[in-house]
Amino acid sequence: MGQGLSSAPSHQQKFFRAVQLGDLETVVALLEKYPSLLTHTTLYDRYSALHLAAINGRIQILSFILDRLVNPDILNRHKQTPLMLAVMHGKISCVEKLLEAGANILKFDTNNGRTCLHYAAYYGHSDCLQAILSAAHSSRIADSWGFTRFVNIRDGNGATPLHLAARQRRSDCVHILLDSGALVCASTGGYGLPGSTPLHLAARGGSLDCIRELLAWGADRLYRDAAGYIPYMVALKHKHGACAALLNPSSAEPIVWPSPLKFISELKPDAKALLERALMEANIVREKKILEGTAFSLASPTYSDEVDDSSSE
Repeated sequence: MGQGLSSAPSHQQKFFRAVQLGDLETVVALLEKYPSLLTHTTLYDRYSALHLAAINGRIQILSFILDRLVNPDILNRHKQTPLMLAVMHGKISCVEKLLEAGANILKFDTNNGRTCLHYAAYYGHSDCLQAILSAAHSSRIADSWGFTRFVNIRDGNGATPLHLAARQRRSDCVHILLDSGALVCASTGGYGLPGSTPLHLAARGGSLDCIRELLAWGADRLYRDAAGYIPYMVALKHKHGACAALLNPSSAEPIVWPSPLKFISELKPDAKALLERALMEANIVREKKILEGTAFSLASPTYSDEVDDSSSE
């Protein structure tokens, strides 16, 4: 990680290594002798002990440090918080502990202007995503914004968490975000300019599951991005033939959620799950008819592009 441990004083090197390895006994002993180590960071990346504990999932050490550190939102070189890095690495116990300690869910990094919610969606850690969304319901910060605004928060490229989840083929996260109020037709463009929708990015990533979810929630197959492409054209460009077949405007329209049901929070989970299952099964029947006579099957979509950090076409 380029943490610059080798050039640090020996007791600092020993402390950071103990944090990484989960050696609580050594961490306690060193902090008793050198209390200021809690505020020290690695030379280049500016990782604190809290960052290192979060990255490595050292929940005991993380809890020990949080009991002695006032600020859970200490920043590294890229303005990333321990919460962001715990989410990036899928360390759910550390995520939950940091949220319990009051970690700020509205911090933005300086790499891409992303929050912890973007990180969860991008890296596909659905348990971390759920934990952040649950915290947002009770967070005074999210309350000041409004929950739906938080779910649709944009990064420096104009991408919402739903855009990132769709691009990275994270169908579980796509489902959770849509169910939480993510805008299915949000565009990365600003000030009225065209941009990519989550459906464009799902078409680029080649995920049939993400495309199914987005279409079922009413995604627009005819929306054009900044290059003038509809999602169908994006899928063709990236050689995702099965996705293109479903996105072809001449194909049968998918069955979508009746709009009032999208926002009925009182609907019982079991009833909602049953309705969702019925809708998806009905759409799969339509998919089979659309794909009949083609070289593509629902069970084996083809992926031709590498995952990168791009959030738009």
